[in-house]
Amino acid sequence: MLDGTAKFLKTEPEVIALSFARMADALGNSLLIIILPLYIAAQPSPWEGLPTELLVGIAISLYGFLFALAQPFAGAASDRAGKRKPFILAGLLLMTLATLGFMFVHQYLWIIVLRCLQGLGVALIIPSVLALISGVTEKRNRGNAMGVYSTFRMIGFASGPLIAGILQVRFGFNATFLVGAAFLLAALILVQVTVKERPASEDEPGVESRAASPDAGAGPPPAGGLPSTTLLALMVSTIVLASSLSMISALENEFNDRLSQTAIGFGVAFSALTVSRLFVQIPIGRLSDRIGRKRLIIGGMVALAPLTVLFGFVTSTLQLVGLRVLQGVATAGVAAPAFALAGDLAKKGGEGREMSFVTMGFGLGLGVGPLLAGGLAGFIGFRIPFYVVGGLSLAAAVMVWLWAEESIAPGEWAVDEVGSA
Repeated sequence: MLDGTAKFLKTEPEVIALSFARMADALGNSLLIIILPLYIAAQPSPWEGLPTELLVGIAISLYGFLFALAQPFAGAASDRAGKRKPFILAGLLLMTLATLGFMFVHQYLWIIVLRCLQGLGVALIIPSVLALISGVTEKRNRGNAMGVYSTFRMIGFASGPLIAGILQVRFGFNATFLVGAAFLLAALILVQVTVKERPASEDEPGVESRAASPDAGAGPPPAGGLPSTTLLALMVSTIVLASSLSMISALENEFNDRLSQTAIGFGVAFSALTVSRLFVQIPIGRLSDRIGRKRLIIGGMVALAPLTVLFGFVTSTLQLVGLRVLQGVATAGVAAPAFALAGDLAKKGGEGREMSFVTMGFGLGLGVGPLLAGGLAGFIGFRIPFYVVGGLSLAAAVMVWLWAEESIAPGEWAVDEVGSA
């Protein structure tokens, strides 16, 4: 099955196996995005006077911050160990246990503790998964591989909020937590059964091409040091990107009141972004293999700016869904090309650490977005956070334009294809 799917999608079987696992993981984790704001609102507040939006933002943000800050250490540890699979399994186990823990806690501070444990679990998973994918692909097809990976992950991420809304309305909170833990456990079993660790000494096409590549020196040294300006620009872009995607989660109760909708309506809108990415992520990844990564990243960030601002003006669930669909197309132009560019510039033996700088940006954005939205909307006004993040999107596009290198020369692979025909 894996070989047939890999052949159809023009990638490696290892990429499909890891993508399936991340799909199950994303589904289990994304259930909580819809449930946590409702669950926190239903619990007694530990601090009188603080708006619920801010409490929700803190809980969601701590997950993102720990996820982000722990990733470079987890990536470097997997580089030193020369193994990725144990880190993935440990992270999935930690996330499974933390998700089950929500069934037994009813105080805000314990909710915070469990979210922190989930953040640490994800930090163990992501750098190792991306390092494995980067190691089994070449520069000419890495954009396609990252597009496949992102698409499978988005399938899980899109399904979770829909399932969560239905489960919460019909069966309550505990059923949602139980189902989320079950999907995470399924991902753990899938990785254990289907993913095989490749020894570092094996001839891996991705490593070989990076070692021989003239642009391999653009990344930071595997053993340590600061990231290159390219990685810094990518990290800032992914911080803003993830902030724009996650900020509405802290405002779920506000959106539901304004639009007279339930958790199901919000779940549909939240999932619309990931559904739209399903249709464009792989084609955009392949396009980045042909025309380069940088221009797609810049275009996606520029498009994201006005779309983000418009969220402050929606008056119906249909409008909210429509904006999330367009936001999904814009983010697809950033995600796979950014991962592929980081993989292109990674040095042999340092893939985990260097890829972690980009994924760290996503984690920081998951933390910054809800906290920024909850704080600004709760104390100043509902539309303010959308103005702020929209402006930051344009600033990030300028940073990529000025600082980021391009790893693919114009027509580089078109020439190769003609020569091999």
